[in-house]
Amino acid sequence: MPTPDITPGAPCWIDLMTTDTEKAKAFYTALFGWTYETGDQETYGGYITASKDGRLVAGIMQKQEDMGGMPDLWSTYLRTDDIKATTEAAAANGGQVYMEPMDVPEQGAMAMYADSSGASVGAWQFGQMKGFQLAAESGAPAWHELLAKDYESAVAFYRNVFGWETAVMSDTPEFRYTTLGSGDDAKAGIMDASGFLPEEVPSMWSVYFAVDDVGATVERAVGLGASVIQPAEDTPFGRLATVSDPTGAVFKVVQALNPGA
Repeated sequence: MPTPDITPGAPCWIDLMTTDTEKAKAFYTALFGWTYETGDQETYGGYITASKDGRLVAGIMQKQEDMGGMPDLWSTYLRTDDIKATTEAAAANGGQVYMEPMDVPEQGAMAMYADSSGASVGAWQFGQMKGFQLAAESGAPAWHELLAKDYESAVAFYRNVFGWETAVMSDTPEFRYTTLGSGDDAKAGIMDASGFLPEEVPSMWSVYFAVDDVGATVERAVGLGASVIQPAEDTPFGRLATVSDPTGAVFKVVQALNPGA
């Protein structure tokens, strides 16, 4: 299992902001087999890192009380080699800076933005922590997808701010989709969601986790307190389902159509 090749601009990390870290830990352990380490409260604010088979896959953090009605959610972070320049570019290209660049002692630096379509996205500049160490394996992140209500603006934003070299996968009225990279080398996607996201639901990044059996995973998740948002279905990209964890954070699970192919 080689370490993922995380190039500048590509997804490099995901984390869960949750109202109940203990409940989240129990859920994802039972679902994906994760184990955890909790960072020092003073230095790292008690940030929890999750591992699968001893390799980092995600983070978990406690939602602060002053965050009001913001739902529990999974966030995607993109790699940058110059977080200050990326932050300036985000503001100059129709984005909003939620959190200015912040050094995380020894580990790297982070920032949070709203992109030009309104979706929340993070930036991470490598220090000692160089992103997730396992991808596209069972229990690890497999795909990262932006559902954008302002599709053209979003594609331009990620090109200009994160240096994406994009490829158009589909450009029909029913399905407009652009990827970072092309074909088997694609690392993330942007979908035109203007036709199906409800008015009250903003543009958002969606995290996919690889699983061996989508049906069995969804059944197990429900038994652990999750809710099914979209039942399992076969697609050209694998068998997919969308669920929300016990505190409402939404994620997708994906099973390859031809495992091992």
